[in-house]
Amino acid sequence: MKGNNQSTSNNHKLILLGEDDIDDQEFLRDIFSSIDNSFRLEPLGNGKQIISYLEGLGNNELPSLIILDYNLPELNGAEILKILQEDERYNAIPKLIWSTSNSVIYKSICMELGASDYVVKPSNITSLKEVAKYMLSFADSTP
Repeated sequence: MKGNNQSTSNNHKLILLGEDDIDDQEFLRDIFSSIDNSFRLEPLGNGKQIISYLEGLGNNELPSLIILDYNLPELNGAEILKILQEDERYNAIPKLIWSTSNSVIYKSICMELGASDYVVKPSNITSLKEVAKYMLSFADSTP
């Protein structure tokens, strides 16, 4: 992954990962890079960090994909979606919620708040690879 003076969007697509579990961060980093190493994963452990990070990015630096654990500390996935929905510069970015909860209510809330999908965290590596490929497909569709 050698960088040059071009923007992140030209070299490595940025995936912003809101996940407070370090093991989940590492699993996703490893699996994403094994599927497609053109992505750069930026993991952040709580909702306020995510909002602050996004607010600090220029329009040409915005992520290709935002993945949010539903149960993040400080701001949960739904609360983050609600904040992002209020700023049109985030409208074109696919936003995925991933959670251990299979709650129909959580899914409904998140979809109403602009999530592209709500994915239940898989319990094994084989399923995690399939979920990771599915999530990356959203980033591939962004300009």
